[in-house]
Amino acid sequence: MQGFYQRLLRLDLGSRSFAIEPLAPEILRRFPGGKGLATWLLYRHNPVGVDPLSPANLLVFATGPATGSRIWGSCRYGVFSKSPQTGIYSESYAGGRVPEAIDACGFDAIIIGGAAAEPLVLRVHPEGVDFLPAADLWGLDTYATEGRLRARCADDAPGRRQGAVVIGPAGENLVRFAVIENDYWRSAGRTGLGAVMGAKKLKGIFFSGDRRRPLADPEGTAAWSKKLARENRDQAGVLAYKKMGTPMMVKIMNQAGAFPSRYWSRGTDDQWPQISAEALHRQCDVKPHACRQCFMACGRLTTVRHGRHAGLRLEGPEYETIYAFGGLCGIHSIEEIAWLNDLCDRLGMDTISAGNLCAFTIEASRRGRADCRLDYGDVDGIAALLRGMAAREGVGALLAEGIRAAARQWQLEDLAIHVKGLEPAGYDPRVLKGMGLAYATSDRGACHLRTTFYKAELSGMIDPEQTAGKA
Repeated sequence: MQGFYQRLLRLDLGSRSFAIEPLAPEILRRFPGGKGLATWLLYRHNPVGVDPLSPANLLVFATGPATGSRIWGSCRYGVFSKSPQTGIYSESYAGGRVPEAIDACGFDAIIIGGAAAEPLVLRVHPEGVDFLPAADLWGLDTYATEGRLRARCADDAPGRRQGAVVIGPAGENLVRFAVIENDYWRSAGRTGLGAVMGAKKLKGIFFSGDRRRPLADPEGTAAWSKKLARENRDQAGVLAYKKMGTPMMVKIMNQAGAFPSRYWSRGTDDQWPQISAEALHRQCDVKPHACRQCFMACGRLTTVRHGRHAGLRLEGPEYETIYAFGGLCGIHSIEEIAWLNDLCDRLGMDTISAGNLCAFTIEASRRGRADCRLDYGDVDGIAALLRGMAAREGVGALLAEGIRAAARQWQLEDLAIHVKGLEPAGYDPRVLKGMGLAYATSDRGACHLRTTFYKAELSGMIDPEQTAGKA
């Protein structure tokens, strides 16, 4: 069957065992890879009512039938489970270079069950998996972990694609919005799958392989990919993202009055030019950076030029991080937002949830509900709170349980902004009403990727105020 390996890797961390199982063509026709296949596997194999942090909760990595091909935009992997943040279906995605390494191992999906007694890392390859001790990596941040894991597991076999996914201290400490990181700055960032890895004592996975999915029409795929690039490489939207990246949305959203600010109490920030794409490019050294198989290059490789963070290098900050710390928390320095972005990446936490929780804490502090003192614009106080979340210390221990737990404790449930326990991205649904529909109907909570409705509303395809016929 073309486009699939027809192989499933199933492993158990408790017994340190694995099996390579066939995937029937009729299953792959009905659930053709990626989210479809992974969701079917969860429904079929995950126990009903399972605790997301128990050994029985399964974690599924999956790529799709286009991964590893010349099709533009195909370099993504997905991770699927039951979410410790929301208690419902969990999906999260990341790009970079590691997706092709995952795919080159030659499996349509990898199912991880059980939990190790001691910290482990895995080395996945076409023949199966090696279980390696990782006590020396436990406690390290994501950057150090990935560097050491690469050094430990990499080989120089010709033609192999190699890469790693890891968790940081937040995942180890079961912070319910912990992320899985790869390529240092890329994150499977939503719904807390880093905590699922942490509960399994799984610090990281190194992938190494040389397999390629068989294509039904390699020449046709190549011709189509060339045509797609030729017709779209100089398209206005592509050029805009390549020039300014997602931070360009700061200006657009403020002009639309839909830039959430001061914990969702305002739709604009009068100091937004200080945290815009223009400010980022003016005050830092910025280079466009692309995933494999992408000509858009919306990523920003940023080096801070001046101030107390001079020399800091990261990919970002993306629009969502700027909204979360700049808009919601009232921080009006792009360099400070970049620093908080870097801190979250190292600790292994979702910047959308973390920024929302910091701003929510500010409001709780102002109302005398939280046992801490924090206010808008307090960068160092926010950084201390982030460290407290990752370590489960002080008020951070409560916040590590997520927005619903904090709202109950502080009796601010009417103020807390979330859908099913997942905080929204930076598109105010009171202005962009299609985003309200998208947040309400997404299968994982307040998700802006289902359906990116803001694009249709901002471009004038449909009036944001229109509600009839919106679906």
